[in-house]
Amino acid sequence: MFRFKKAAVPAAPVAVEGVPPAALPLPLDEAAFRRHFDALLAGAEQDGGIEAYIAALGAKIAVFAALRERVRAAPPLPGDLEDVLALVFTARRRLYPALDTLGAEAGLRVRDLWFGNAAPAQRLQQFVDVMPGAGATDRASIKAAAKLRRAAWDFAAELLHYGDPLRYPLMTRWVWDQATQSGALRELVRGSDSIRELPFGNDPGLFEGARCWLAEQLAAQGIYRDEELWIDLLQAQAYLGYFRSMTEGSLGADFGRGVPAQEQLKRLLGIDAAPGTRPDRVKKPLAAAHAETH
Repeated sequence: MFRFKKAAVPAAPVAVEGVPPAALPLPLDEAAFRRHFDALLAGAEQDGGIEAYIAALGAKIAVFAALRERVRAAPPLPGDLEDVLALVFTARRRLYPALDTLGAEAGLRVRDLWFGNAAPAQRLQQFVDVMPGAGATDRASIKAAAKLRRAAWDFAAELLHYGDPLRYPLMTRWVWDQATQSGALRELVRGSDSIRELPFGNDPGLFEGARCWLAEQLAAQGIYRDEELWIDLLQAQAYLGYFRSMTEGSLGADFGRGVPAQEQLKRLLGIDAAPGTRPDRVKKPLAAAHAETH
């Protein structure tokens, strides 16, 4: 596993406790990397420069890391999660009512996610499994529960990664989702449009293997600082290349129809507003939101 050291010169990979990288069952394509890398730089240049994106991700990490340190002492209450919920992709901010329903149980699962002894994949799944609605029997409730579980997976993946970004890769479904066969990793496979099903699973080792490969590509471009942030940006750029090539469907409202690509990229990464500036972004139950206005 790469340890993403912030150094001005190349550093050899150093094994650290975390996610061991798995060999990728299909090679990723250097030409695809360069295409997305160039698109990222060109887009950022029109929007304050890549340094602004790196700084925004760094500020996001600081919020997640601060919560993680507080959680060492005591599990968080749902209200303690508002600051980090405000910094994830739009659709995931709707998790607050479910977390509020769970109460203390949600905090225990967050603590276990960061400090539990189980493997990372198990901790992610345990967070998802505690979500309400598992016993639903009618079609509408089953569909709502499944949507909630998908959002919970992505939120848990962000908690794990941004709470300790050197140790854990970003494992959200937009990076790769085996069930839908979509995500940034597909956009880095040569000829993926003609491959019906990629032999990629959802094991954390796959995400770390891809991250190590991306770190090598960045090193070839002379980038040896903030690799973990560059990789998140590159994966977001790759996914948006796919998204913008499709007609805007179910994600259109969350991304914003007609919004520039740079703004969509920032929304996907949750860096479209500075930490602490938009508490209204978290979708609370109507009763709770009403109470806070009085």
